[in-house]
Amino acid sequence: MFASAANVEELVSNFRLDGTTFRYSSFVPRLYNYVKSLGFKPGKILPSRAFCSDENQGYPNIILTKHFGTFPFNHGRGGAVVATDRHGPYAEHGEGLVIIQASHVGYEPENKSFGTYSRIHTRDNHHTACCGKLSAIVDWYLEQYRFAQSYIQLEHCNEQMCLRIDNGLLHGSRKEGLFLRLKSLVKPDREGKFVPLHTHSTAKSFIICDEFLRQLPDLNAVLREGERIAIGDHLKPEMFYFRRKLDETVEGRNHQELNLVYPMPWIVTSPWPLLTAAQINSQVEFDRTLRTVARSPCFKDKCVFYIAGLNIDISPKPGDAFPTTKFVPWAAFLRSRKGGERIIEQPELVALLLEQSKENPDQIDMDDAIQGMAEAESVTVETVANL
Repeated sequence: MFASAANVEELVSNFRLDGTTFRYSSFVPRLYNYVKSLGFKPGKILPSRAFCSDENQGYPNIILTKHFGTFPFNHGRGGAVVATDRHGPYAEHGEGLVIIQASHVGYEPENKSFGTYSRIHTRDNHHTACCGKLSAIVDWYLEQYRFAQSYIQLEHCNEQMCLRIDNGLLHGSRKEGLFLRLKSLVKPDREGKFVPLHTHSTAKSFIICDEFLRQLPDLNAVLREGERIAIGDHLKPEMFYFRRKLDETVEGRNHQELNLVYPMPWIVTSPWPLLTAAQINSQVEFDRTLRTVARSPCFKDKCVFYIAGLNIDISPKPGDAFPTTKFVPWAAFLRSRKGGERIIEQPELVALLLEQSKENPDQIDMDDAIQGMAEAESVTVETVANL
């Protein structure tokens, strides 16, 4: 999916949050009304969800149940990976099929930050990472990046601007870790080799390449001969990549990490790494899953609408029953009963949803439905042997 660094940058920048965000209480009735306008029949539509397993994803499920009149089919694995091997069972359970996939991220309104969430069921309402699975993946890469930020240093030596690079970052035989794209950092010799200007006990110094030097502020007035400062935020995503030993089984234990390992330099350099990771995971899962929906014979003669996006979990306050979850649509895929297909990109998708009413005349009253089941005539469960 990621042919180049430019592809990653464009993909990340194309996922817009401004003007594209819906409360779930607004998004779901609009979604229902839209698929209904496409010919999906009320009472014959079965939604499915591929969400993370966190408790704060329960509210979206409740809203889906209310507006579609049935609890959504579970189409997801941990981390909001779509379980494509469940397509067959899902297709058997409904006539009109609506699949919603969404990675999620926490949001703290008080400081306008992404990535954490108040766990109101804990004793002290403490804040933890949200999504925890994404955080567990990203943390290893963040540690590698922060080490490089500190142990690649700008220095002034021999009247030239140089980079002092820790030897650990120069060992190309490593199986895992952060690897530098030296061409974007240091100047090669006439033969195109990267030869150090000086060798130290645990590092080597190289002359900075002209292109990188142009990106730096005028450090000649700041650094004296022999002084050094950490490269810090000047270490940009196009200057490095990651390598890690992973199980490459599709939908295996490292599936989500495989989605993220190539664009990880853009994730760890993001102001909000977990937000960027969640966005990219939904983007990659949409690209992968729509192909399985389009090709699977189980969806023949079925109407299928698959939409992917981002769930933003607004951190609740003590006393709140549920978070105010919001949804940011990324893209959708429509497959008609006759086999026609259409991909809907974010700007058009947002516009189509906004055209729909927030009012759903077919929604069910959850209290009445539950009360009705509680008061329904009891059925005695008997085995054949007792008949």
